[in-house]
Amino acid sequence: MAETAVSLAGQHALPKILEAFKILRDLPKEVRDITDELESFQDFINDADKVAEAEEDDGRRHRIKERVMRLREAAFRMEDVIDEYNISCEDKQPDDPRCAALLCEAVAFIKTQILLLQSAYKIQDVKSLVRAERDGFQTHFPLEQRQTSSRGNQDITWQKLRRDPLFIEEDEVVGLDGPRGILENWLTKGRKIRTVISVVGIAGVGKTTLAKQVYDQVRNKFDCNALITVSQSFSSEGLLRHMLNELCKENKEDPPKDVSTIESLTEEVRNRLRNKRYVVLFDDVWNGKFWDHIESAVIDNKNGSRILITTRDEKVAEYCRKSSFVEVFKLEKPLTEEESLKLFYKKAFQYSSDGDCPEELKEISLEIVRKCKGLPLAIVAIGGLLSQKDESAPEWGQFSRDLSLDLERNSELNSIKKILGLSYDDLPINLRSCLLYFGMYPEDYEVKSDRLIRQWIAEGFVKHETGKTLEEVGQQYLSGLVRRSLVQVSSLRIDGKVKRCRVHDLIHDMILKKAMDTGFCQYIGGLDQSLSSGIVRRLTIATHDLCGSMGSSPIRSILIITGKYEKLSERLVNKIPTNYMLLKVLDFEGSVLSYVPENLGNLCHLKYLSFQYTWIESLPKSIGKLQNLETLDIRATYVSEMTEEITKLKKLRHLLANSSCSIQWNGIGGMTSLQEVPPVKIDDDGVVIREVGKLKQLKELTVVEFRGKHEKTLCSLINEMSLLEKLRIGTADESEVIDLYLMSPMSTLRKLVLCGTLTRLPNWISQFPNLVQLYLGGSRLTNDALKSLKNMPRLMYLCFAHNAYEGETLHFQCGGFQKLKLLFLAYLDKLKCILIDRGALCSVEKISLADLSQLKTVPSGIQHLEKLKDLIIHSMPTELEQRIAPDGGEDHWIIQDVPHVLIWSRDAEEPSHIFGRSHH
Repeated sequence: MAETAVSLAGQHALPKILEAFKILRDLPKEVRDITDELESFQDFINDADKVAEAEEDDGRRHRIKERVMRLREAAFRMEDVIDEYNISCEDKQPDDPRCAALLCEAVAFIKTQILLLQSAYKIQDVKSLVRAERDGFQTHFPLEQRQTSSRGNQDITWQKLRRDPLFIEEDEVVGLDGPRGILENWLTKGRKIRTVISVVGIAGVGKTTLAKQVYDQVRNKFDCNALITVSQSFSSEGLLRHMLNELCKENKEDPPKDVSTIESLTEEVRNRLRNKRYVVLFDDVWNGKFWDHIESAVIDNKNGSRILITTRDEKVAEYCRKSSFVEVFKLEKPLTEEESLKLFYKKAFQYSSDGDCPEELKEISLEIVRKCKGLPLAIVAIGGLLSQKDESAPEWGQFSRDLSLDLERNSELNSIKKILGLSYDDLPINLRSCLLYFGMYPEDYEVKSDRLIRQWIAEGFVKHETGKTLEEVGQQYLSGLVRRSLVQVSSLRIDGKVKRCRVHDLIHDMILKKAMDTGFCQYIGGLDQSLSSGIVRRLTIATHDLCGSMGSSPIRSILIITGKYEKLSERLVNKIPTNYMLLKVLDFEGSVLSYVPENLGNLCHLKYLSFQYTWIESLPKSIGKLQNLETLDIRATYVSEMTEEITKLKKLRHLLANSSCSIQWNGIGGMTSLQEVPPVKIDDDGVVIREVGKLKQLKELTVVEFRGKHEKTLCSLINEMSLLEKLRIGTADESEVIDLYLMSPMSTLRKLVLCGTLTRLPNWISQFPNLVQLYLGGSRLTNDALKSLKNMPRLMYLCFAHNAYEGETLHFQCGGFQKLKLLFLAYLDKLKCILIDRGALCSVEKISLADLSQLKTVPSGIQHLEKLKDLIIHSMPTELEQRIAPDGGEDHWIIQDVPHVLIWSRDAEEPSHIFGRSHH
């Protein structure tokens, strides 16, 4: 009986087992299908979104938006099951190496198959859900068949982006010549008493552009200056601290520590402004009460100090009249038709071969420009949008007609918002997500491009392209947003790539609205300190604790952005790995966090983890469980030793740590995706070099305490690194010599730093075709080092320091260093003469001379450098300072046309002279 029962049970089980095998066999194809379906479903959602936006009936629009949100939730479910499948496919390594290998493999195999089977059933469920939601939407609100595929538009866009370089040129400002002259006169002339100058105008009219341009023009005529962005959500402490930091940076000093009260911050600011003629620009002031917070700090020295304000509200200026003389400049006059067309052409045809408007588009261009009502922000946005489209009269004509319909019945401000919305709608889907990500950051926040791009990659916004790294594609995406004038460049690297960026506050408003409508993200801070009851995909926490429950919404990213003196609550920190196990991005940068929860290992989906500028001292062993981690940032923390579990992170691309952080190199070679590693100290046993040699994706290498006996080992290592972009080598002491023979042309190398004695300048340096930055320190070269470097095609930064050169003369010959922008010469004890031939250094913008004890005459030929903007003289001989002094110096005529000359005498706390062409 019992045998019969078992036999029957086996017969009944067999079909289910066979069915399970079939499901597992077909699962990879099912995942590919649902991944493709997700893309088309997102297109469907975008079309449904446009239907909702176009609906004029409020009730019906609300019902459509509710349905669209249900579609988005289904799309989120699709993303989740795809990610869960990918995690299930990962090879599971046994935690205990002592267990029997076969048993462990068998158990791991069974566990994996069970997880995959669960994923298969979830995929079937979510496909049914998506089908039901799509059909339901079509039943109630049928969509018309699209004439063109948004995917096709993307292809056109990306073809353009692929052939565009990543260099960003600053837009030429038009239509501001008159206002610029008036403001410059107000700032530099007139009353001796402290004066507040307020630039007032609606959003998008060009207030910040005008104020910033005039500020840059005049700031060198003042003893000190600062630029502060205020925004809506300013705090008095934050405002004063920002101002103090800017003033300290201007004076090249570190901000004072342990200054936390309003009173002490105010006093520190007053101390730095006392007896000085200063100019401070407060950009984007929303409320006159900001003056209450800074009025006592901006001391009136009765010497012509100026405070420049940009604001939308004229009442702000009136508020300041209570205690200061105020000038108000109303930027009401929009651009003329001619000026508008000039700006529009500059943006719309920026990628055309000749940059001119074709004849058949001139009339349509005029139609489009007139609808922008002379507002620069609207013109730039529309021009950026059209620059990505084909120059076709029918296509542009249809765009103009659609724009007319969109802007009817809209106020001026709403018209700009509508235009910005059109620019957003025109973006490819991946770029939309990249733009919406700026909603994770506060208004006016300047975000580092490296940080932003790595977060985009972790989120999956950045798609693979043949022959490019994900980081390069991410830079391309950012460049695309900049070209469309949706993202503003705050600062550039020397090679022209974006270093920091931000979005205009109107665009930030648009992003927050889109984010709220789509569930993309929520910003919790200020008055809003509770999680939305609806679906939320990403979360920014701008408070040290949350008032309400954190909930368990399927959050993918959490950014913690709090004040420097607000300690994060343990309750908040500990709940993150418990409540949000699907996290891909977790960023604590700059928050007061002193420990890491041990259960961090729960976050097996995590790809980006940053503790930069926090107080943590160690990493938990559970970090080894984060098998999908791609970026780990522990720079500017107190972590002094890397836990050995780090070697388990096989997908880690960016390991960013302090130079003083020690690391166990055994096993590092298995982390073959690494692009950066902490500084390498070569050991005699060869373990370190062997492990580093396995890292074929390495882009940055820093070698410290180099010794001559390591020469062959290091040469062999470097010659095999085909992707290296930055190389730094420092010797153990002055007796060691860097004498390397690099055979590879290293076409990728962009930055080279050599700190140590060189027997000669290596001839291989001049063979690097794409080298942008070269720093030589302590090299003790005696032959003129410039001859072999002068023809390097892309060299933009050159620094000789700490007796890198021991000759008496440096001669920059005619035609040499055509691309060089920055030249730094420091601590060269024997240098007596610098000669610059006419035609040399023709692109140089800044020269800095520091501690050249024998250089007593001004560099000969410096007067020929037409692009030179800044000349910094720091701790130089008194004879040189006297020869170029503006009050009778015999060689002053040589530098009189340099816009900005700063002389910083030895042991002086501040510059003794600031002068130049801009002061005449």
